Amino acid sequence: MADLKRLRLKLNGSWREVETRTDRILLDMLREDLGFTGTKKGCERGECGACTVIMNGKAVLACLIPALKADGAEILTVEGMAPKDQLHPLQQAFWEEGAVQCGYCTPGMLLSAKALLDENPEPGIEEVKKGISGNLCRCTGYTKIIDAILAAAEKMRTGRLDSGACPGLRSGVHPNDGHESRGRPVEENEQEVPE
Repeated sequence: MADLKRLRLKLNGSWREVETRTDRILLDMLREDLGFTGTKKGCERGECGACTVIMNGKAVLACLIPALKADGAEILTVEGMAPKDQLHPLQQAFWEEGAVQCGYCTPGMLLSAKALLDENPEPGIEEVKKGISGNLCRCTGYTKIIDAILAAAEKMRTGRLDSGACPGLRSGVHPNDGHESRGRPVEENEQEVPE
């Protein structure tokens, strides 16, 4: 059995500590140790993009990153894109444009799109295509996904944001629900616990 190591990371805006195996990949740490199952397990070879998260401001494939690299890092998963009672403009645009089919690729697609828009708030179609080129979707022809990203970019640039109320809230279901967060939350200035 692999050794255990305590990591401290800023996950979805909150500092957390987690004890994980030294041979674990970031994807498994997020899903199994911390309970953030929005990050999907797909090919596990870096080919499908389902496991995309934002780490230190860049879209990365969590299936290729050793969990130990997360120590001290800032990581954003789909669960942290927006407050619990709202949608991020990208989530809202995916909903409005019909860019969600089965939904398996959606978290990774959203985070790749967010990383793109964080770097380039006014992308053209070709830049959007390049920005999501590492994300595979077996359900669509990508047209609605590209339209949604461009629509979100426009709304974010012009400030014409809807209330962002989640359509699923009417049914009591929210896209960020369904996970049990684990790992100990810690304050930003808290000292590490000695082993």
